[in-house]
Amino acid sequence: MAQSVIFKSSIGKKAIMAVTGLFLITFLIVHCTINAMIFYNDGGATFTKYAHFMGTNPIIRLMEIVLIAGFLIHIVDGLLLWKQNRDARPVKYAVNNPQANSKWYSRSMGLLGTLILIFLIIHTAHFWIPNRWQQGLTNWENEIDLYARMLEVFQNPWVVLIYVAGCVSLFWHLLHGFKSAFQSLGLNHAKYNRLIEISGIAFSILVPFLFALMPVSIYFGWIK
Repeated sequence: MAQSVIFKSSIGKKAIMAVTGLFLITFLIVHCTINAMIFYNDGGATFTKYAHFMGTNPIIRLMEIVLIAGFLIHIVDGLLLWKQNRDARPVKYAVNNPQANSKWYSRSMGLLGTLILIFLIIHTAHFWIPNRWQQGLTNWENEIDLYARMLEVFQNPWVVLIYVAGCVSLFWHLLHGFKSAFQSLGLNHAKYNRLIEISGIAFSILVPFLFALMPVSIYFGWIK
């Protein structure tokens, strides 16, 4: 009974959001590292080697299920928190100065999360779904050439702009979410708060920047 109350409470939902968020941050590290192999600019040889490992290793394939579950839980929990916060204040305060109490991106996590979700749908439609479909048709023996696919997809300037916009949304989302996750789990301490804040800012800049640099580099022919 106590556990049911915890997970229905605002604190419980924030804890779930924090745990799934930190899990998804580890995914971003792995995904960004693999994708960054295109910067070897060796015709996709290095990227293809690591992408093949990630796409065929049974342990990684199993983790895909966990990853999808993590995304779904994070999204649903975020929507529940947004609704709970909205319902808690059905009437706006007569005097309200949110800028004095919080950053705009911390108040816009729902919007930023929605934009990222739209971006993820487009991204998986471009790469993950076609690759898994191809593997399913060939009994998991053949994959699509993801490097060639990237070169093809990122010739469209509108697609490149969508990806860059998605990375900008990810930057703002991480800028608040990274630090907030530690606070929600009670892992903040005066001795370490500054380190967590600096690490969060660095991570929020570096990872979205690398993700955005990939389609931009391909579009402008810096990577062939």
